[in-house]
Amino acid sequence: MPGAIEAGPVKRALAIAVPIAAVLILIPYVVPPYQAYLLSSGLTYAIAGLGFNLLLGYTGLLSFGHAAYFGMGAYAVAFLVKYLHTGSMELFLLGGVIAAALVSALIGFVCVRYTRIFFSILAMALAQVLWSLALKFYWVTGGTDGLRVPTPTLLGGLVSNPEDKLDFLSGPYYYLVLLFFFAAVAVMWVIVNSPFGKALQAIRDNETRAAFVAVRVRRSRWIAFVVSGAFTGLAGALWVPANGLITPDFMYWTFSGKIVFFAVLGGFRTFAGPIIGAVVFNYLEYFAVATTDYWQLVLGAILVFLVMALPTGLVGTLGRLALKLRSAD
Repeated sequence: MPGAIEAGPVKRALAIAVPIAAVLILIPYVVPPYQAYLLSSGLTYAIAGLGFNLLLGYTGLLSFGHAAYFGMGAYAVAFLVKYLHTGSMELFLLGGVIAAALVSALIGFVCVRYTRIFFSILAMALAQVLWSLALKFYWVTGGTDGLRVPTPTLLGGLVSNPEDKLDFLSGPYYYLVLLFFFAAVAVMWVIVNSPFGKALQAIRDNETRAAFVAVRVRRSRWIAFVVSGAFTGLAGALWVPANGLITPDFMYWTFSGKIVFFAVLGGFRTFAGPIIGAVVFNYLEYFAVATTDYWQLVLGAILVFLVMALPTGLVGTLGRLALKLRSAD
């Protein structure tokens, strides 16, 4: 059937994904609660990495403004708590995705008219405008004090008011994050392997030729931008109830740099790269903070070393090693 995804890649993807999914499901039963919570944070970041990589890895657009969409997802949750007095996680996620998608649609409409460094700078500049608004309109956003988000209810209130928040985060909340992580991976895999995903890759490789074969370049970029922003907003909405606080710092451009690092560290030319990069980055940051007061210096040095030693990222390097081992046999 023309335009359909072939069965071969699906079977190969399932052969890899099913064992990994089984391990992730069993994690809370075999590791301490805090480690399970730490992994859920990494998986939340991985959703943002997946969304970002749709632009960088598949469309060829480097954005330094994705902190805005992560922050919009998180602030949407905080506003639902502050103004609507709701604690439903389902509403949190819906509001976060819609808010991030709307903002990314507006910003993307302007940004996709440009490419290369012009796109990157414009995306960062517009995101900084949102950061500035979040900082200055303190009577709405809480300013530098931020807005607090209480522990949410799940499944329409069936799971609520946990006695021990860590047990909640490493149990019901972990599985909620895992469910949306699985869904995000599946949806993104379908997108990048669909005709639309192939069109994005054609635009990345040569937009002039893509336009000659009737690919609507600007519209395709805009749709990719909105999808990317929605994924990042979902990550923000999942992240903020566990953190309990959202401040304008999470909309600052340095947080966008962290999201970029997820993709670069894991390998942005691969589908799994941003996932691995986000989880590894999260653990590296945790251990650096727990080890030394100069954790920024240590973390920065480790990341610079990894990027220089592994220019194709963790996944890309592992793939090349696997090919060498096969050829040696």
